[in-house]
Amino acid sequence: MTVDLTQATAAQLGRLHAKGKASPVETMKAVLARAEAVGLRINALCRIDTEASLAAARASEKRWKKGAPLSPLDGVPVSIKELVRVKSWAHSMGSKLTDKTPAESDAPAVARLREAGAIVFAQSTSSEYGHKGVTDSPLHGISRNPWNTERTPGGSSGGAGAAVAAGLGPIAIGTDGGGSVRIPGSFNGLVGLKATFGRIAAWPPSMTGDLANTGPMARTALDCALLMNAIARPDARDPFSLPVDGIDYAKKVGGRLKKLKVGFVLRFGDHPLDIEVAAMVTKAAKQFETLGCKVEEVEAPFSYPEAGRAFVIHWLAALQRLLQLYPESRHDEFDPNLLAGAKAGLRYSLQDVVNAQVTRRELAIAWNLFFAKYDLLLTPTVAVQPFVAGRNLPDGPDGKPNMQWSPYTPQFNLTRHPAATVPCGLSSEGLPVGLQIVSGHYRDALVLRAAACYAEAHPLKFPVLPETER
Repeated sequence: MTVDLTQATAAQLGRLHAKGKASPVETMKAVLARAEAVGLRINALCRIDTEASLAAARASEKRWKKGAPLSPLDGVPVSIKELVRVKSWAHSMGSKLTDKTPAESDAPAVARLREAGAIVFAQSTSSEYGHKGVTDSPLHGISRNPWNTERTPGGSSGGAGAAVAAGLGPIAIGTDGGGSVRIPGSFNGLVGLKATFGRIAAWPPSMTGDLANTGPMARTALDCALLMNAIARPDARDPFSLPVDGIDYAKKVGGRLKKLKVGFVLRFGDHPLDIEVAAMVTKAAKQFETLGCKVEEVEAPFSYPEAGRAFVIHWLAALQRLLQLYPESRHDEFDPNLLAGAKAGLRYSLQDVVNAQVTRRELAIAWNLFFAKYDLLLTPTVAVQPFVAGRNLPDGPDGKPNMQWSPYTPQFNLTRHPAATVPCGLSSEGLPVGLQIVSGHYRDALVLRAAACYAEAHPLKFPVLPETER
């Protein structure tokens, strides 16, 4: 039987390359052909480096033939979000205003992927400066969800998520400052990890500071683990990067979940929650009992409004810096939503920012105490299903714009705990729904193992996406 190389996982490609049943050149050509066939329909990739990627594939093929691959990811195509710097590519940030001079060096994650032999072949779309949880920008237009091209892939790493779901490379690098790996992970049926802050080195620093994380996105937890093996390294350019932890994530992902204590929180506060999302995530949480865990439905340990306000102040106070970076005469070139957010950030006083920092510390302590009692936390990843592409917000139950559609992810950017999303099924509309898995600091391997155990017991069958013209 012929294998569709565009639908293979990174781990499967590594095995095929090792056995000589497929070559990195064949894989790369298949992905490039698929990108040409479906690229315009989803608008997930804003740059494809065909010549360089084929040259890298040929070099990888030689290494596999010699039996000397650089890693299991050698010859595997990977896309990089446009907020992450890639040597010789424009560091566009999804913005018309940025200097499009080619970057002189790779970000740490990109450099580590090249060292592992992965083929950095494409740049994926983002919202401008990654400022919102959907993916459209004045520079690149609207990106779409392969499961239904009328819907958003989420964001801001929506291009990365859509690309992996559509078979445009089995792995991708995104960034997550408030859920921007986990939201598109959920909306596209993927596993996405926001690691413990500092576990994956980042450079240059994000405008949102230590809210931001570079993170892996893939169809499986094993592929995310293989990415972690490659990129979870310190780098001198990141003053907050953690020392090497010595963990083989790919080996750890294969363990079981015995005698773990799991807390399940369905709601973080008084916010709307899609009825199907609630039902599917509740069912998924109960299924952790069959995996050997003790699951308790519990309350979140901290006030949702207070945590939300602290996040908003951190976020908007950071975005207002854009108003100083670019002349006022060009501010109308910003995404109107970004410009409004940056201007809103000017309203916060120094005391507001200090108070938000205090709340952040209190929030982190509250969750630390939670994780002293529970090994894992389960929640919905997003409170809604993928909504109409091109909109910043879905409609709420009252028909008005729902400002609280993503209440679950930002808290763990504030607290720096590792958090992943794993698909827990398809809704009645055939749209993916995600389960968020969180744990204590530095327990990234446990988070991925939990995602792998759940997904193995309840696999999501990927069709070849997009399925039909819409």
